[in-house]
Amino acid sequence: MKGLYLSNRFYWVFSSIISLFFMGYGIRLCFEIALFILTLLMVLFIIDLVLLFLPRFQIKAQREIPELLNLGEVNPIKIRLTSTYPFKLMVQIIDEIPFQFQDRNFELSTILGAHETASFDYELAPFERGEYHFGFLNLFIHSPLELVKRRVQTGEPQIGKVFPSVSQMKKYEILALARISTLDGVKKIRRIGHNYEFDQIKNYVIGDDTRSINWKATGKRNQLMVNQYQDERSQAIYVYIDKSRSMEMRFNNMRYLDYAVNSALVMLNIALKKHDRAGLVTFSNKVGASIKADRSKIQLKRILEQLYREKPSDKEANYDLMMRITRKMLNGRSLILLYTNFESIHSLERQLPYLKRLNKMHMIVVIFFEDQEIEDFSHSEITDEVSIYQRILAGKYVSNKRKMQNILAKHRIQTILTTPDNLSIDSLNKYLELKARGLI
Repeated sequence: MKGLYLSNRFYWVFSSIISLFFMGYGIRLCFEIALFILTLLMVLFIIDLVLLFLPRFQIKAQREIPELLNLGEVNPIKIRLTSTYPFKLMVQIIDEIPFQFQDRNFELSTILGAHETASFDYELAPFERGEYHFGFLNLFIHSPLELVKRRVQTGEPQIGKVFPSVSQMKKYEILALARISTLDGVKKIRRIGHNYEFDQIKNYVIGDDTRSINWKATGKRNQLMVNQYQDERSQAIYVYIDKSRSMEMRFNNMRYLDYAVNSALVMLNIALKKHDRAGLVTFSNKVGASIKADRSKIQLKRILEQLYREKPSDKEANYDLMMRITRKMLNGRSLILLYTNFESIHSLERQLPYLKRLNKMHMIVVIFFEDQEIEDFSHSEITDEVSIYQRILAGKYVSNKRKMQNILAKHRIQTILTTPDNLSIDSLNKYLELKARGLI
């Protein structure tokens, strides 16, 4: 009977009986009414107790979680309830969700009919990669009498693994590979240069390269026709992720590093779909992952598993070490997408010599973060003298980010300064643009 709990209704009725007994000292009728209600309460209590605890009546619950939980995305969790009770039950569900969510008041309530099976959904959005341990499902049930509650612990502890967002990867894959994008964000870039892999002959439109005009087809159709070429394939595309302490900053409860991990998975998947070779390097004060560019069928799985295991570091990034691993791994000219975050112009200037040398050997795109919260604060309303100084400092911080971008552009280094929310979109557009312009 350790699962036995008394309901609020029981306490309210019992409190009323005690009050009537006190009143019975002066009014005999109140005493007799109290005695009758007490007897009735005990009878109903025993009936309710027997109904809820009879062994042949049971209620079971099962939790269903996705095989892979997506980082930073809403993930559906399903609970399936099955009742063999011959009457309606009021059910309170308390799921022992992982401690990472820090939710101490998680609760679902429902009504389950006689011999009914029902499913209920709720959603969780994890902000860190790794293992998430789910405990038991605790059910508090009571009959229509609502005098007794029974606690049933059911289900089995489960482990959910939070991987970089596969759902985001699939969404951008559809957009990037579609001939016409119907959603905002991903742009189709018209090719400026061309290579020698012929695709098709099409009608000339303003902006097409006149060198591609097919004069034979033009004469036959009596209108301008041009040769269209496919993008060059099997190019090496590397994503470099800085795991140093500068990537520990958070936006909407998620670290910059995890935004970079999600975006890296999107970019490398698109590169593989475009028949390029995808590779990954992560570094801080030491090298983490080092996956050589390849286009094999299991390459994306390797990248996904490695990104799942990447942990942030509280050390500063060692760009000299990054240069050494680059010379060792990259044989030919490659496209490198470097996800990092410069906290100040001084920190950029310390790493600038390495970036300039890297840009001579390869095509590098430096992707760093714009703090949207500081940007919004710099345009907020001034209310007092303190807010004036705060706005000046916020404006200077925003201005320094723009200066960093200009410094990199001055040295012919491609850059993307973006917010964490737009990281994947802006990175993907840059890759498609470079690909379309024939720069890689």
